[in-house]
Amino acid sequence: MPTVTGNFSALLTPGFREIWGTEFNQFEEEYTKFMTLDTSTRNYEEDHSITQFGIVPTKAEGASVTYDTMYDGYTKRYTHVSYALGFSVSREMVEDDLYRKMKNLPKALARSVKETREILAANILNRAFNASYTGGDGVTLCSASHPTYGGGGNYSNQPSATADLDITSFEQALIDIQVNFIDDRGLKIRVQPKKLLIHPSNWFQAEKILKSAQEPDTANNAVNPAKGALPGGYVTLHWLTDTDAWFILTDSPNGLNWFDRRKPEFTQDNDFDTENAKYKTTFRASSGWTNPRCIYGSAGA
Repeated sequence: MPTVTGNFSALLTPGFREIWGTEFNQFEEEYTKFMTLDTSTRNYEEDHSITQFGIVPTKAEGASVTYDTMYDGYTKRYTHVSYALGFSVSREMVEDDLYRKMKNLPKALARSVKETREILAANILNRAFNASYTGGDGVTLCSASHPTYGGGGNYSNQPSATADLDITSFEQALIDIQVNFIDDRGLKIRVQPKKLLIHPSNWFQAEKILKSAQEPDTANNAVNPAKGALPGGYVTLHWLTDTDAWFILTDSPNGLNWFDRRKPEFTQDNDFDTENAKYKTTFRASSGWTNPRCIYGSAGA
């Protein structure tokens, strides 16, 4: 249904000092700070994992060499989804709008696109502990039982007991990343913590942990080893829904991915019979994760 003069009589009435509600300051783009961005030319994209070899066994004199084999892993498919939104405005509404607010509606459409993309990306983290949302390996993004595919046993990318963000839980997280992350044959891998992802409720705590010269929340004048521990610092994500959940992004490859099959497009046309102006935006994208070693997360206490 088009926007017509009968719906917005205020915009036809002279004398208002201001008509407000469509212009607010916006947060800068956030999903690009924790997602790997890519484009696609296909209906879907797939990632597939394979294992390496195990440790080298001893060989007795005169005995045959032991031959190992590589194992097949899992496939993660990213199926692109189309998103679209539009509006129409009567010619009379555009002509009679004394405050020219109808001219700004395409900007509002762009804001809706931005909000949608932020929500889609943040939902990967919002659902990181939700059993209804699993990845290619069959478990949630953050889990204590990620399977391996070459006899390496399970591994965990979350604390043994969920904890709020503080200097103690942060220290344990850095230890867990160094100790618990293994490949599919159970071999140790070098994974480095890179960036802390937090809800706005945790920004004060993050400032203390990562920037204090001395150890925070203690009377001891000890050096704070957490200062400078993360080269990417921390990122406040305003679309996280759990106020005490927090995550550490690592340098492990093939992690959180965003694919644009068709980037946002904005188009306009006029209907010949009604003379209504029509505006729309569409984009086609997919998002998710392939390798859960890209992240360590706690749901909070």
